[in-house]
Amino acid sequence: MSKSLSSDTALVLFSGGQDSTTCLAWALSRFAHVETLGFDYGQRHAIELDCRARLFAGIRALNADWATRLGESHTLSIPTLAAVSDTALTRDVEIAMGADGLPNTFVPGRNLVFLTFAAALAYRRGISDIVGGMCETDYSGYPDCRDDTIRAMQAALSLGMARKFELHTPLMWIDKAATWKLARDLGGAGLVDLIREQSHTCYLGERGAQHDWGFGCGECPACSLRAKGWREYVAGK
Repeated sequence: MSKSLSSDTALVLFSGGQDSTTCLAWALSRFAHVETLGFDYGQRHAIELDCRARLFAGIRALNADWATRLGESHTLSIPTLAAVSDTALTRDVEIAMGADGLPNTFVPGRNLVFLTFAAALAYRRGISDIVGGMCETDYSGYPDCRDDTIRAMQAALSLGMARKFELHTPLMWIDKAATWKLARDLGGAGLVDLIREQSHTCYLGERGAQHDWGFGCGECPACSLRAKGWREYVAGK
């Protein structure tokens, strides 16, 4: 049986990347209690999940109030998602544009699956607020990152579970430069440095080379977006 719903608690989809770390800080600044959820779905960059422990430690050290608000960390294994996918995120193939105009890093249904599992976990734990880093302003064109998709999912999940869920997407209408700025506004230079040094975004799982904006291959779409946003953020400071 689920606990009674609480508007003081949020569940953050937390991969260990730049966007989800910024969203975690956003949630910690607004909710009295925050839990996190990560997914192991056979992604090539599963190293991102290993980054979470260092990010948690850094966030606790940055802000004593955040440390008291940060609650349980959950990880769900859903290998079936990789089994039914044929993408550059779940296969060792070259990243390229597909005939449909989408990069082959698009994992069909990924965010729909993530949000469904997140809502199921939130239901069990009595949580009504779910936070995700989806964005359609500065992204690779993934249709499951669009605001229309998220609003439709919110309605479907609320109807299907007879619970009023609210899906928060604080990055939806801002670009990567503004995401860096939001991190600074939320946690100062300390949070920006933590994201640069400890988070992971690179689709190839590359942690060997460190750039101004963090670790990564520097060439994949995720690295390119993050690097471009960093340059614009620094230029605009």
